[in-house]
Amino acid sequence: MAAVTLSVSTVKPLGDRILVKVSAAEEKTAGGILLPDTAKEKPQVGEVVQVGPGKRNDDGSFQTMEVKVGDKVLYSKYAGTDIKLGTDEYVLLRESDVLAALA
Repeated sequence: MAAVTLSVSTVKPLGDRILVKVSAAEEKTAGGILLPDTAKEKPQVGEVVQVGPGKRNDDGSFQTMEVKVGDKVLYSKYAGTDIKLGTDEYVLLRESDVLAALA
């Protein structure tokens, strides 16, 4: 999937979407071997930087989000849309694509 490059200062997620700053990819294996850029896997861990208002219920109220700004999360490998803001990489995804909150 191609990353979207934006030249804006802020991104405000809508609905039940969250904006996650992607953690850096591993530079070395557990055995100490340096990995070239082509061998690095896309990270699945990141920090939540923006949260939408939540999913709208049938009665018009919003369902509260389970994640909040600052949470470290593990998300599905092929979920969301990759976004590049400046030099930072982000993923915009639905709350349902988050697999776990990390402590």
